Amino acid sequence: MKQLLTLYLLAFTTLCFAQKKPNALKITYEKKYNGKITEENNPIYIFSDASQTVLTSKEIVDNKAGFPYEKSFIDRKTNFHIQTARLSDSNEIATVDSLGISKQQFELLKETKTILGYKCKKAKTIINSNTIEIWYTNDLGIKGAPSILGQDLGLVLEMNRNNNFIITASKIEKIKAIPENVSLLKTELKTSDLLTYRDLLWKSRFTTIKIFENEIINFSHASKSNDSIFRFGNGTIIVKKVKIPKINNGSQIYIDLSEQSNGDAYDRTGSVFLIPMDGKISFLDGLQKGIKELPAYENGNGKSYLGMVRTENYSPLIELMRFFTPFGIKQYNHIQLKDKTWHETVSYRQEISELVSALDNQDVYIGTFIGNYDKGGHKISLNLTIHNEEKQVAKSTLALPIFNSTNVMEMAGQEYATLFNSEKGLKVSFTLDKDLMNAKLRYITTGHGGWENGDEFLPKKNTIILDGKEAFSFVPWRTDCGSYRLYNPASGNFANGLSSSDYSRSNWCPGMATIPNFIDLGDLKAGKHTISVKIPQGEPEGNSFSFWNVSGVLIGE
Repeated sequence: MKQLLTLYLLAFTTLCFAQKKPNALKITYEKKYNGKITEENNPIYIFSDASQTVLTSKEIVDNKAGFPYEKSFIDRKTNFHIQTARLSDSNEIATVDSLGISKQQFELLKETKTILGYKCKKAKTIINSNTIEIWYTNDLGIKGAPSILGQDLGLVLEMNRNNNFIITASKIEKIKAIPENVSLLKTELKTSDLLTYRDLLWKSRFTTIKIFENEIINFSHASKSNDSIFRFGNGTIIVKKVKIPKINNGSQIYIDLSEQSNGDAYDRTGSVFLIPMDGKISFLDGLQKGIKELPAYENGNGKSYLGMVRTENYSPLIELMRFFTPFGIKQYNHIQLKDKTWHETVSYRQEISELVSALDNQDVYIGTFIGNYDKGGHKISLNLTIHNEEKQVAKSTLALPIFNSTNVMEMAGQEYATLFNSEKGLKVSFTLDKDLMNAKLRYITTGHGGWENGDEFLPKKNTIILDGKEAFSFVPWRTDCGSYRLYNPASGNFANGLSSSDYSRSNWCPGMATIPNFIDLGDLKAGKHTISVKIPQGEPEGNSFSFWNVSGVLIGE
């Protein structure tokens, strides 16, 4: 009997030991997208005990993660969610959400399944039209999850989003305690509100180069340059020398421009440009010394067009973005119309990654022009942002400016681009030092002549000719100008019920940027080539005339 009792007690002790809950857990999760494992070498880790849950990854724990990276912590006593982000070696930010976990709502379902030997229950929720199914267990007595979702249900061992992205526990380790180098609860952090945290984290993911901030572009003899910003054309042109860092292969480059009226009520042509400095003469010479410093192009129509085409010793402006100001945004928002709430600012954002070779690791002159005759003019801000791309893709290794007929120096005597009223039109020869693969012409075109029969309001065919053969032709035309009505408070209203800003135009609308066309030219051999542009420009009527602003940059590999 004594022996039997001893065996019973031993069995009871063994059973109790087997059922004892762990002090802490380390769970490893793998991620699958459409059935394929992603980030195999950087699985999600969570560490969890009764007091906290730490959500991190292998690379972070091994100190191999690139900046920025995030970690999440749940304080189990308060159910607060603490997020931290390491932006650099010396910069860490944090925020605390006291309500996020408690606000989560789930549909608890009867289905069960076993994962890594543990019985799991199912819960479902819908977030931003995404259906998320969560499988969790209560067998281990510890809560945790590979994301913020389901942290209060139990220990989440699988998350399934839309049946195409699945996070599944691949390993559960029982540990004595959460390692001190992983734990947060003994760490003091300065915290910010959630929106500030998200903004700082987002901005740390790319490089921002501020070029202009709240600068005035106007027409005034009082406009003067300072130590950093050069002003030309009586204030209608501003230029700044900018240091561009090394740009990783495959990165994406954007320019961001914001504009408000500072007095001018009209729609105006604007251009963001880069001044090439690869020739004996540059556009900067024309700005500093006068328009006559620039080489002339003549096509037999009796006019001389200065600084618009490439020559052996001169490169025309590289146009980064063509934009058009709306009718009086911000300054004229006091004009009231029923059911119209005017926008305060117009923002233009455009990718210019194809021009990387003109920017990469260089000191460059970047400028902005708005043609206007108003003392108040316009207020603009301009940024350039560089975004590292995970997938390395081929980039253009050449950005060769061929022509730019936008008369940026309009207020300093540069002729309007009326050169298409002759049979020759625009014809430019250039020489390639070596073969160019996958050549394209980055072509921007807009028609002007603002009266009923002017080319601004008449569709006109643009034809591009390479080495005597037609390469491409199209009719540049925008029919969506009415989409920008709320940017245009000072736009005139007509008897037919339309506003001036509603009318379709030759590839532009008041308050928009004109997107470049990329015209395939094939592979070009080293040597001399010729590009021609022909447009059936309309005839003048009285003092009114039509003209076409076209810019072309040859890109390729």
